[in-house]
Amino acid sequence: MATAISIPKMAVKTVELELVGDSPLISHRWAQKAKQQMLDKQMKKASKGKDAKDPEKDYQESIYYTDDEKPAFPAVAFKAAAVGACRYVDMKMTEARGAFHVMGELVELDGKPEMREDIVRIGNGVADIRYRAQFPKWKARIQVRYNENAISAEQIVKLFEIAGFACGIGEWRPQRNGSYGMFHVAGQEEIDD
Repeated sequence: MATAISIPKMAVKTVELELVGDSPLISHRWAQKAKQQMLDKQMKKASKGKDAKDPEKDYQESIYYTDDEKPAFPAVAFKAAAVGACRYVDMKMTEARGAFHVMGELVELDGKPEMREDIVRIGNGVADIRYRAQFPKWKARIQVRYNENAISAEQIVKLFEIAGFACGIGEWRPQRNGSYGMFHVAGQEEIDD
């Protein structure tokens, strides 16, 4: 005789959060040229040497854009920060990965980028100059879908609060020993402004 199995229905809900930058956000999208060079190397194609550096082009290519050409940042970065925040609360990261999702591929940024110049160390300690976009003041509105049977809206807000302080997003974020890309969840008074 077969046993009936009862599967509880998921309670999928959506919450919208407005995140406000507490420190500048450094964007560093992979340039098409860099991706092509990696592919060529993996396919054993001969390299054609280095092109002259073009700071303005490097800066422009470091910015993610939505289909309607508005500055953006990968949604997965926000989720990764919130999942990383589980280290500071009583929640397993593996459980959090399946409990909520930041919707979309890119999250539109409300902020004006500016060019920054940094000296970086690459392979074998060789110094190089990088030109990237920095958003001194920024905000982002994210849609978070979650399974209410696994996590509450209040827990999501708390995870994103901790994520903004302890993990951050972008280059030189707290999770990577920096202080850029920090944020907090906007309170009602900030949203109403």
